[in-house]
Amino acid sequence: MPHPTIDQCKAWQALAEHAREMCDCHLSELFAGAPGRHTAFTRQAAGLTLDLSKQRWRDETLERLLDLAREAEVPGAIRGLLAGERVNRSEDRPALHTALRLPPEASLVVEGEDLVPSVHATLERMATMVERFHAGQWRGATGRAIRDVVNLGVGGSDLGPLMVTHALADYRPEGVHRIDVHFASTMDGSQLADYLARLNPETTLFVLSSKSFTTIDTLSNARTARDWLMGRLMGVNGEEGVDAELVMRQHFIGVSASPDKMHEWGIAEDHQLEFWEWVGGRYSLWGAIGLPIALMVGMQHFRELLAGAHAMDCHFSEAPLSDNLPVLLALAGIWNVNFLDIRAHSILPYDGRLEFFAAYLEQLEMESNGKSVTHDGREVGYSTCPVLWGQLGPNAQHAFYQLLHQGTQAVECDFIAPLRRYDEVEDSATRAHLKSQHRLALANCFAQSRVLMLGDEAIDDDGPRPVHKRYRGNQPSSTLLLERMTPSTLGALIALYEHKVFVQAKIWDINPFDQWGVELGKEIAGETRRILEHQADIAGMDDSTRGLIEAVWAAERSPR
Repeated sequence: MPHPTIDQCKAWQALAEHAREMCDCHLSELFAGAPGRHTAFTRQAAGLTLDLSKQRWRDETLERLLDLAREAEVPGAIRGLLAGERVNRSEDRPALHTALRLPPEASLVVEGEDLVPSVHATLERMATMVERFHAGQWRGATGRAIRDVVNLGVGGSDLGPLMVTHALADYRPEGVHRIDVHFASTMDGSQLADYLARLNPETTLFVLSSKSFTTIDTLSNARTARDWLMGRLMGVNGEEGVDAELVMRQHFIGVSASPDKMHEWGIAEDHQLEFWEWVGGRYSLWGAIGLPIALMVGMQHFRELLAGAHAMDCHFSEAPLSDNLPVLLALAGIWNVNFLDIRAHSILPYDGRLEFFAAYLEQLEMESNGKSVTHDGREVGYSTCPVLWGQLGPNAQHAFYQLLHQGTQAVECDFIAPLRRYDEVEDSATRAHLKSQHRLALANCFAQSRVLMLGDEAIDDDGPRPVHKRYRGNQPSSTLLLERMTPSTLGALIALYEHKVFVQAKIWDINPFDQWGVELGKEIAGETRRILEHQADIAGMDDSTRGLIEAVWAAERSPR
């Protein structure tokens, strides 16, 4: 007999009954009836403060959710994840991204091998590379120092490094040779074409980041980059030009779990960085995939990023469920999705440095938990991952906040902001102006979550408001405050969401570490590409796809 699904367990059924009692309860009532609610539902760890008081729950709700976490065996799952058990069951391997941020004195033996030495050997190899770049000693084929690095990757090999380099741009090391880092991921070549039009091939290097080293998006861009370099550099330094092997050696670094494929492509062995099979792409910025981050901020700050994430790992491992930030954030999501039927989630940072954080979380959460089959192959009978999207909060206020406040969709929101900023600005007048702008951003952050919570009750005016000006409120939100945006607190923030995703997956009994849903699309795209390129028979295609392919062929035949 198969074990009961989570929605059949006692704790789930108790929550469903409790939700019926809570469905008509407004957040304004919850605050009015519970002085000190903020303190009761606020927790701190690793430089972060998490305020869950604006969730549509009360003490009893949280206790029942904690019962659900225990019934789903979340504590044992946390231990198993961090100990290296094979939690990725469909691919029969562990998920060991947390091993990438263990300190050098730690030990993690998995299936007879201590992983920490090899992790730190890769970090030291990265450090050697970064030192060469920052000393101006990594030179291109013509002898000029590399100035621009273009990361060619997609998904986790792009979004994580892109997000972090933007968030930590203030932490560039001083007194070193400046390296500018760029990112190209689109398979149509539009991003790369823009860089190739502006960058100098003599001083440009490409990082090919691909776990399998078969990703068509990345390799298509890599071939274009190689042809560009060869075409521009082979004619430099006289009639004989620059040696092609030297171009490949000095202008490419590879990051992959497939060294043989990197070698076949022409990347020198000592310019390869290791990426292990036990690290999923969207969890990989902590290791060699993070090379662009280290090139931007230096290895010291990169190690601080790892240390912040490790601090969150320790909190996740040691804190009781009732004080555990990732667990509590996960349970808030479970409550909203499965019991309040809120299936949309918006990420709203109030700091321009977190411009790409929502995009990063879109992949982390929806690729991880956008699943509908349990570990034992049964289709789930309950909702899993909500639709997640977001934007910088100040910009979103002039875009989709209208829907949040007066639309017909219920949406859970995460507001994220640093408490302090601009302390390091030397000029006192400039510092005062910038701090005033930061307070303005915080005022908007706090005001928006207040109005989403209270609706019209947040406004002290006389008489009823016209219907088109009414705010219903009762939209749940969480607020995450960082003491300051540092490599350490950013690392903790990212790890917080990683672990939140894992806890939710455990409760939903799904695998957050595979992504089979993207494979069929790749397979059919390959078949369609062959048809487009070779004018192959399209009789087996559906009518719509036939029409679209024929439109492409007609466009290619028409005069330019």
